[in-house]
Amino acid sequence: MGLACEEAVTRRSGLPVGHFPETLRSVNRNQFLRRLALATVATVAGCSTQSTPVRKGREIRVLTYNVHHGEGRDGRLDLERIAKLIRDSNSDLVALQEVDRGVARTGGRDLPKELGHLTGMTALFANNYAFQGGQYGNAILSRFPLQRWTNLHYRPIGGGEPRGLLQAVVNVEGAEAVFLSTHLDHRPDDTERLASVADIESAVAVYGRLPIILCGDFNDLPGSRVDVRLSEQFRDAWRVAGQGAGETYPSEAPVKRIDYVWLKGPVQAVAGEVITGDGSDHAALRFTVRLT
Repeated sequence: MGLACEEAVTRRSGLPVGHFPETLRSVNRNQFLRRLALATVATVAGCSTQSTPVRKGREIRVLTYNVHHGEGRDGRLDLERIAKLIRDSNSDLVALQEVDRGVARTGGRDLPKELGHLTGMTALFANNYAFQGGQYGNAILSRFPLQRWTNLHYRPIGGGEPRGLLQAVVNVEGAEAVFLSTHLDHRPDDTERLASVADIESAVAVYGRLPIILCGDFNDLPGSRVDVRLSEQFRDAWRVAGQGAGETYPSEAPVKRIDYVWLKGPVQAVAGEVITGDGSDHAALRFTVRLT
């Protein structure tokens, strides 16, 4: 993170430059050092976050989008297509999955930084593993000030791809909300996905009664064991406010609902829609939610 970018973000959070704030509960020294190490993985780019006018009931627009490292259905890397979809959605918070930073297959480009510039939003990236000379993970784009953030690496099971949960606390017109971006294991056996859900449950416990918006590619269908387990603590926004099947994969003719927005705490789903496009192998999922 460049110094100018770091100073801009930390000024908004009221923290000294270089300080990575801790989560909402007190922890012992070992826990703090572990979380501090995870937090330093996150990189903020595209420091053009603009103030958002107050809206009745604090309604905000959220989007989740697996961008397939910027490669569209035609095999071309074209970030402008992805950025246009995001801009046209008029979203305030965006959760991105399958994001490259410095990876050979995408020309060593910093995709989260570029998307931040193309959308006029602040970009937050967290690396989950080293790949082709660079980093690969999840990202968040935000129009709201970022208060603090961290990244949780899930427990790997059976040699699967390293994955994580990017967590950001944002300031929504004076109220804090938690926005999460994740991408769970894709293999038919759901053992690792279920373990990751348990990790998510533990991670969000530290946020108490804050509104929580959990977004991502969960690689499982409604009615699956993963869906049932998540439903014990979260509300599926599509079941509340979506219309139709909510299928997002593959993008050219979606037949699977594997991308979700889950809500917990004082936040309600108001409206939801699937947004198709040719910039990725997934369609995007957009919701209007209200903080209560």
